Amino acid sequence: MLPGSIQITGETLSGAEIKDICDSLKENSVRLLSIRGCQLSDRDFGRVCRGVAESHSLAQLNMNLGVVSTINRTKHLADALKTNRSIQTLFLHGSPLLDAGLVTLNTALSTHPSLVSLDLGDCMLGDEALRLICAMLPPDGAKSGLRELTLSANPSITTKGWARLAIAVAHSSQLRVLNLDYNPLGDQIAGMLAVAVASSRTLEVLDLEGTGLTNQSAQVFLEMVENYPTCLRVLVLAENAISPELQQQISDLLSEGEEEDDKEGEARGSAANPTREKTAWIPHSNSHPQMVLLTSGLGESLLAETEM
Repeated sequence: MLPGSIQITGETLSGAEIKDICDSLKENSVRLLSIRGCQLSDRDFGRVCRGVAESHSLAQLNMNLGVVSTINRTKHLADALKTNRSIQTLFLHGSPLLDAGLVTLNTALSTHPSLVSLDLGDCMLGDEALRLICAMLPPDGAKSGLRELTLSANPSITTKGWARLAIAVAHSSQLRVLNLDYNPLGDQIAGMLAVAVASSRTLEVLDLEGTGLTNQSAQVFLEMVENYPTCLRVLVLAENAISPELQQQISDLLSEGEEEDDKEGEARGSAANPTREKTAWIPHSNSHPQMVLLTSGLGESLLAETEM
């Protein structure tokens, strides 16, 4: 039997439900576990973590919206992640981790052999936590690292912290998607990020929605995509003081770059299959390496199977 999913939102979980979840994890019949916003006792949280540790099938774990609510729970999760080898995607959005929580999780996260997507949005993180996260974006392709990172709504991070992240992004060998929405970045930090994007060999999606940007930032990004080669395909600038005209100009230029990549790929495919009249071409947006890593044998994106 192919592994399935357990998705429960905002409920108070009974002991019987926790037992069913743990049994399914130990039987390797779950690839997606989502208990976002659920209420459960500390004892039951520990039982779930032990099940996560033993599971070989679990690929996506969603504990968004305060499930990891104390440092003791953070320690239980860290212990589980140190043993687990299968999780590819971890959602902790809306967990009051603070820097101390990230310190507790750091070894488990940075050494996990399969983890490629991490959501730490609205986790009350600061510069120390961001320093540890940057180490998960290695410049050496021989070392595993994150391909998708969400740091939305962590307003305690300072300019120094964001500058450190910009440097890590510029040299990361694997990061494809970076979500920084609803952080008070402003034009200065956006300028740093523009330099990082221009230097990156992998970054394809950057979300800067609601980050306090103006036309000044947009003009920098416009000049970047207009004059320099970049892997960037999606730049989200909604909910900023940026004119619709500038946003459209940037979007049009990014779309043109994607179309050119598709044509080049189609030409390479035709050259590699000269005996075929037509070569099937998969659009660039559906052929990202990270999508392969986050897709099950059924061809479904794990990221699309659960809500934030």
